[in-house]
Amino acid sequence: MPSTTEKINQYRKLLSFVLKYRNSDLLEETSSNAMGVAADNVEKDEYDQTPDELVEDLKSMGPTYVKLGQLLSTRPDLLPQRYLNSLSDLQDETDSIDYEKVQEIVERELGTSISKAFHSFDKKPLASASIGQVHRATLRSGERDVVVKVQRPGIRAQFIKDLETLDEIANWAVEHSETAQKFALDDLIEELQRILLNELDYTKEANNLSRMHENLKSFKNLTVPLPVSDYSTSKILTMEFIEGQKVVDLSPVKQIEMNAENLADEFVEAYMQQVLADGFVHADPHPGNVHLTKDYKLVLLDLGMVFHISAPNREHLLRFMTALGDDNGDKVADILIKMSTLQDDANLQAFRKKVTQLVMESQQAAAKEMKTGRILIQMNQSAAHNGIRIPTEINILGKILLNMDQIVSKLDPEFDTRRAIRTHVWKQMEKKMRDEIKPENFFSVLVETKKLAENLPERLNTITENLANNEFKINIDGVDEKRLTDGFQKVANRITLGLIIAATIIGAAMLMNIETDFTLFGYPGFAMLFFLAAAIGGGTLVYYIVFKDENVM
Repeated sequence: MPSTTEKINQYRKLLSFVLKYRNSDLLEETSSNAMGVAADNVEKDEYDQTPDELVEDLKSMGPTYVKLGQLLSTRPDLLPQRYLNSLSDLQDETDSIDYEKVQEIVERELGTSISKAFHSFDKKPLASASIGQVHRATLRSGERDVVVKVQRPGIRAQFIKDLETLDEIANWAVEHSETAQKFALDDLIEELQRILLNELDYTKEANNLSRMHENLKSFKNLTVPLPVSDYSTSKILTMEFIEGQKVVDLSPVKQIEMNAENLADEFVEAYMQQVLADGFVHADPHPGNVHLTKDYKLVLLDLGMVFHISAPNREHLLRFMTALGDDNGDKVADILIKMSTLQDDANLQAFRKKVTQLVMESQQAAAKEMKTGRILIQMNQSAAHNGIRIPTEINILGKILLNMDQIVSKLDPEFDTRRAIRTHVWKQMEKKMRDEIKPENFFSVLVETKKLAENLPERLNTITENLANNEFKINIDGVDEKRLTDGFQKVANRITLGLIIAATIIGAAMLMNIETDFTLFGYPGFAMLFFLAAAIGGGTLVYYIVFKDENVM
């Protein structure tokens, strides 16, 4: 548990950020997006704080907030496009760890000295980030070149402290702010916690590398480095070294030398397979995580962040991408609505109109201008404005396609990404159809058909026998019979009580004309008792009708 001083520092750090942005036009626009209304007097391209300023502020707050910024880059329903672009490129580079500390961590995790485990181990890191840093090394067994990712000491504890603070504030905000509820701020922090805890466990990243390498083995120009399991733990990750350079650093000469069109096409195909077939997606394919080797192969790096898509949602996404490729706006809108959660004030007509408009505009755009990822983000923004919460899969797909556009444009500026996506979506559709008609996939259907055939004669005999004996019944659960009966009983009781009160009043009025020695307030006593009883009964009946019955006011 963090100390009081640490807690105060965490709250102070977050409070200073909130105070800076609380009255800004950016926050006003963001809040308006969350509430689904247009902000007043806000210039869409000019805000108090620039995208670069927001990025620097998040960096200064520490690694947890850098990760939060990266997560916000997948929320196009909340932030303007320029800020999404800056947050998507947000990198968490930081000062390197001293080699002595690195050596201590490696030796503690492997249970042996670095000199025994590695033939060589570079003291200067290849890269340094908030969670860990990477060193090049050579294994003693076969002198194989590897890279070793070493987790920063104390980083897990730091993340947990920051997450606790964010969780407390998010829960408080959701309870007291309608805007925070619309943001789903608590869900956002929960997602951040899940991502960070997964990234802090290097054994999960090792498994991700192995699985992605297997999934993409059919692509000859695409690869993923394999982990070295004997040299990996939860805090260090050793994987094969594949020499290359970032795609964004490609020179014009290299672009001419390589077969850029085929490389870009294979890259698009690989991601369509991940999203639509495998359901296991490299969720952070920004240009810095995709390298090009000397023999012109693409390497996917940093699989600490992956995304899993369930089979039903893959089915929806396949139909969605097919409809988008066919320029069928109505069908695109139908699929999105079916996948989404609708709020009480959802405006389906306005959403359908916007989706159809976006699809029509995409038909008229030139191939180089067409950005499928941007269309998905615009659809998501329209959904948020119209009371529709689109599932996370669409957000992730939009971010992946945006990053894919950047990488493809660096490989081949003239490449028609939209046509390639349409082609490979149809390939996935054909593959799915072929898989479904394979004999082995009919086995479960045949078993169910056999059970139906066996039980059908007996069930038909039972139905016809009940019909012949006039015993066939259909039970409908559309009405709560007990509640309906209780309601009628309550009405009958109220009517009866009202008649009794009326009869009491009439009887009391008749007794007023009969002289008697027993009086109350100077009037015949029995008549007054009946009047009082009627008044008490009537008052009680009115009280229960007004204050106790449901749905009266």
